[in-house]
Amino acid sequence: MAERIVADHRRVLREGLPLIDLRAPAEFALGAFPGAVNLPLLTDAERAAVGTRYKQCGQQAAIALGEELVSGAARTARIDAWRSFVAANPGTLLYCWRGGLRSQIAQEWLSESGLDVGRIAGGYKMLRRTCLRAIEEFCATTPLLVIAGHTGSGKTELLNEFEAAIDLELLVNHRGSAFGSTATAQPTPIAFENRLAIEMLGALGRPRVIVEDESRTIGRLALPDVLHAAMQAAPVVVLEVPRRERARRIHREYIEVPLSDGTAADQLRERFCNALDRIRRRLGGLRHARMRELVEGAFDGDPANGTLHLAWIEQLLEWYYDPMYDHQLTAKQGRIVQRGDRATISAYLRQATR
Repeated sequence: MAERIVADHRRVLREGLPLIDLRAPAEFALGAFPGAVNLPLLTDAERAAVGTRYKQCGQQAAIALGEELVSGAARTARIDAWRSFVAANPGTLLYCWRGGLRSQIAQEWLSESGLDVGRIAGGYKMLRRTCLRAIEEFCATTPLLVIAGHTGSGKTELLNEFEAAIDLELLVNHRGSAFGSTATAQPTPIAFENRLAIEMLGALGRPRVIVEDESRTIGRLALPDVLHAAMQAAPVVVLEVPRRERARRIHREYIEVPLSDGTAADQLRERFCNALDRIRRRLGGLRHARMRELVEGAFDGDPANGTLHLAWIEQLLEWYYDPMYDHQLTAKQGRIVQRGDRATISAYLRQATR
């Protein structure tokens, strides 16, 4: 059976084809692609041993050691794992670091077992290069429109009503503020860039794409420089929502929903108090102490009591978020093309993205 090599990297990424990443776990942990599963040919320890043998004795000796390490039951188990994934995911492709020896060996073993599975030309390295090029191309050719608004305005909710949009906060798994962390970790920088590139590949050619106003960093992850620069030059629409309504939305998203989903009240309390501590310098000592008192009082009472939580949320908006937003918006005044309530901004976005 002739080996099948797939070289249309953009199609692989754009269509989200299922992928077997044959690299060692330590390589995979640095970043991979959506839909990829790590079923390595060599474990970390085996890869290290083969690498040492290669440096000392050359390629043939390294190959011989690899065949020795992955033989018998180990080889059978790895083939079985690949076969199971392929059976559950039609169209699966293989890749290793450069599309070389590891993916070629896995492809041959699968072929011997009766399965024709393609491997990606150039492997991970070429897919990664395709992602970086896609980000550059998107930012150079696709006009952006930025949604701004005070914290809690519902910008993300509005953004997700439109197909011509990229939800950066979803891609980084963070809501973009000191209180924006979630119960799960953010992706690695490489994994984030890969996810972003795939979204951009799907949006290439659109007359305009909507993004939410973000800082250079969202949580611990930084936006690519070319994207941040494009956002800083893009026209801005400002969603205007009264503070009490914004506080209610924040309470629902950050407290009501997590509690109803099973997050412990003590866990939320710790998360919010830690976030307050991170902005202590900006709040000032007296305001920080008052905010801690309000937050702890809300959780010491009835954690589900919305009135107690609305008190500290509104105070935090007044003292911290709204002044910071107002200051940042002054630098965008020349780029504002529309401002208004949800209906006004939604209508403008529908027209702008046609």
